[in-house]
Amino acid sequence: MSHIPISNSNPPKQTDGNGKANIANILEDKLDPKVSIDMEAPEFKDFAKTMVDFIAEYLENIRERRVLPEVKPGYLKPLIPDAAPEKPEKWQDVMQDIERVIMPGVTHWHSPKFHAYFPTANSYPAIVADMLSGAIACIGFTWIASPACTELEVVMMDWLGKMLELPAEFLACSGGKGGGVIQGTASESTLVALLGAKAKKVKEVKELHPEWDEHTILGKLVGYCSDQAHSSVERAGLLGGVKLRSVQSENHRMRGAALEKAIEQDLAEGLIPFYAVVTLGTTNSCAFDFLDECGPVGNKHNVWVHVDAAYAGSAFICPEYRHLMKGIESADSFNFNPHKWMLVNFDCSAMWLKDPSWVVNAFNVDPLYLKHDMQGSAPDYRHWQIPLGRRFRALKLWFVLRLYGVENLQAHIRRHCNFAKQFGDLCLADSRFELAAEINMGLVCFRLKGSNERNEALLKRINGRGHIHLVPAKIKDVYFLRMAICSRFTQSEDMEYSWKEVSAAADEMEQEQ
Repeated sequence: MSHIPISNSNPPKQTDGNGKANIANILEDKLDPKVSIDMEAPEFKDFAKTMVDFIAEYLENIRERRVLPEVKPGYLKPLIPDAAPEKPEKWQDVMQDIERVIMPGVTHWHSPKFHAYFPTANSYPAIVADMLSGAIACIGFTWIASPACTELEVVMMDWLGKMLELPAEFLACSGGKGGGVIQGTASESTLVALLGAKAKKVKEVKELHPEWDEHTILGKLVGYCSDQAHSSVERAGLLGGVKLRSVQSENHRMRGAALEKAIEQDLAEGLIPFYAVVTLGTTNSCAFDFLDECGPVGNKHNVWVHVDAAYAGSAFICPEYRHLMKGIESADSFNFNPHKWMLVNFDCSAMWLKDPSWVVNAFNVDPLYLKHDMQGSAPDYRHWQIPLGRRFRALKLWFVLRLYGVENLQAHIRRHCNFAKQFGDLCLADSRFELAAEINMGLVCFRLKGSNERNEALLKRINGRGHIHLVPAKIKDVYFLRMAICSRFTQSEDMEYSWKEVSAAADEMEQEQ
């Protein structure tokens, strides 16, 4: 990077007679139009090649790093200056600071020893696609803002929908109203669906009761979800300004009869049911609500049915798991995250709607500077989401689907499911442990037999050792540990290693009693 030259001659006068800054003189002194202030292409190539080497080395050897950092809050501030540099630094110095400043505070989500939460996907094709997206650097809020950005997304959402065998009504290629969009997260999708459902119901009620004002209608709206639904569903209700009712689950799964009972109770009290979230693959235990029961109940009562399959949806590319989405034809919207389990880096949350017009109309703000001659010929995705701006996220989906192929993506899902079964077998072979829930997909819920306090102590000891990382959950006051298979680098030996860590922590507890 070229440095702006500093003159050795006397500095020019930078104030006028009244002591005010003379902007023209300052600019003349500081800016030479012949000198570039940017990183030049040859230097960028060297920097990028070095970074690619670093990334590959980091990922290929990630299991050798301590999965959970040992730093304390505030560790980073003393490692860097208090203010940005006045002059450009060398990129080589920046590279050196990655290990010194950043890596000590990184939790290594892609380590085979990371078993917390649910996976977040990562692959070389997706990383390269993000490089291209960053280089093109378009903001694809309308078709004309970058036609390729919009059109590739339309096609990729159809590709993905066909891989899951979604009903044709969800696909743009069907020629109907439906279509897909890439959101940032499942939380956004849940909120977008709720706002679309809200707009739809308000319009319907106004037509039936023109004497009611909007405030009255909004005060009567009520939505539904399982007591095992993700916290983002409750948050969507808060953001949308509506009531959400938690429906008691049966064996961690919402049944149609329970949903119908809740709806009928609310109708009897003069409330207006408008929205129901059916979860396929809950965060606590990867349980599956009965979509084939709940969906028809929602349809019967004209309630928008949104399916949240954030984690488990990736598995529906495998035919043997599609029975878990039985009843999908009754849904109004469906969402899952390729960025969780389908090797597409964050963020890439796939959402389909049978009738996007309710969302589009709810979000439609159309200033003159965003209008263009092709409006109506292709989707303007700004109307399908909360933010205005959007990245070229379809690129990484395109790269991953082409460079892996459906067969290898299916193999990735199946491997993780087999690793979960392997860990479950190791648990059951030790009489001290029990499973807290049925093993579904790539998640094992397990615990030491006995009190919640014993299991809290076990988790604290496991994470304190720093060799593997887990998080807990609690259902009906039963505390347990979650072992999620997260890394694409995971091998059978890694599951044996993780089990030995769990077993060793339990041994230590016994020895101290």
